[in-house]
Amino acid sequence: MGGSEIKPKRLQNRDMNPELTVDDNRFRRRFERFNEIGATERDGVDRPSLSDTNKEARDTLVEWFADAGLAVTVDEMGNVFGRTDGTVPNEPPVLFGSHVDSQYNGGRFDGVIGVLGALEIIETLNEENVQTQRPLEVVAWSNEEGVRFQPDMLGSGVYTGTFDRGYAYDRTDKDGHRFGDELDRIGYKGDAPAAGDPHCYFELHVEQGPYLDENECSVGVVEGVYGFSWLNARFEGTADHAGPSPMHLRHDAMVATANVVTGVRRLTAATGTDLVGTVGSIDVSPNSINVIPETVEFTIDLRSYDNAVVDEAVSQVRDEIRWAADRENVAWELEEIMRVDADPFDTDCIETVARAAETVGAPSMRMVSGAGHDANYLNDVCPTSMIFVPSVDGVSHTEDEYTAWKDVVVGTNVLLQAVCEKANEE
Repeated sequence: MGGSEIKPKRLQNRDMNPELTVDDNRFRRRFERFNEIGATERDGVDRPSLSDTNKEARDTLVEWFADAGLAVTVDEMGNVFGRTDGTVPNEPPVLFGSHVDSQYNGGRFDGVIGVLGALEIIETLNEENVQTQRPLEVVAWSNEEGVRFQPDMLGSGVYTGTFDRGYAYDRTDKDGHRFGDELDRIGYKGDAPAAGDPHCYFELHVEQGPYLDENECSVGVVEGVYGFSWLNARFEGTADHAGPSPMHLRHDAMVATANVVTGVRRLTAATGTDLVGTVGSIDVSPNSINVIPETVEFTIDLRSYDNAVVDEAVSQVRDEIRWAADRENVAWELEEIMRVDADPFDTDCIETVARAAETVGAPSMRMVSGAGHDANYLNDVCPTSMIFVPSVDGVSHTEDEYTAWKDVVVGTNVLLQAVCEKANEE
């Protein structure tokens, strides 16, 4: 008795199917297995970009992509892609994913759920014998976090033409290791060009803020991302003995810095806008208990969804630095080391996510991201949106980061519906 070929099901254009859902148990097993890589004692992960643990994570991901029938490509920036064909030849793919590098002693959910959730969607479609019209392409971007190599989002930045490849390769970590050399060392400097022409891009991510948790919503429909300015400031005074030096003769770089730190807090409280500001890194020299600080170098992070608010904040911080330097009679420098404008996402992709949340029956709310993501840069080259799931108590970038698994699954099912709709539109 002869067999017959099983033809793949085809989803109809603009047709969301609430009965199509991911396998909760399979997804959870894979998530737990993956987070054994670089696991810390406090239930976090330590997989900074291009580290040995990051290499192990990449190796595991490549193996799982291949097992799921995806054609694997590693580009010249170490971005890892897994692709499955659609029924219509030569169509641009629906691209979706996130990143698997982490902060030092970071959280288990940040970035990872976006990549493993995308892989679970491929597994689900395979299991249900569903083939979309457009190709589907899962991606894990390189160096999203920017914790080891600055700036962040290097992989997606080169892919979208924001950064030059040579510039990216020449970034160094605190030990002087070049990004390009470390790509070579771990075997992930691929041959494929870091470029592409996706039909659209979706990214599932933890919120990294408190609003979904506070509002008891499982899904955030992300309409855009804050713009930000990163500043590097430096005060140079005079080192002297902490005992004999009279207070009125001191030129203390730390006092000037303290004035700016409190000035940034006053500024954010006084504007009446969504402006947030952070002094996140301070390097003091000579850094001795009984020596007046001679030099202090520090960073300032200013963010808002209004570019004009960021511009004004940068101007006011410059004034604060100048005034602090004058009061303490120290020299000062200020450099803007990175600027990204506020980034509204594509209206149709936003509405697709909203429809997907409604289809899944997920309580949702519209929101803007205060954190930067690879989606920022993808939005420059193709229609883009994001899906957020709650961070309990708003905690992220630490080992205490936690998202309830039911919310991870709900967010992944929203991503599944959104991807299928966009992969079947004309």
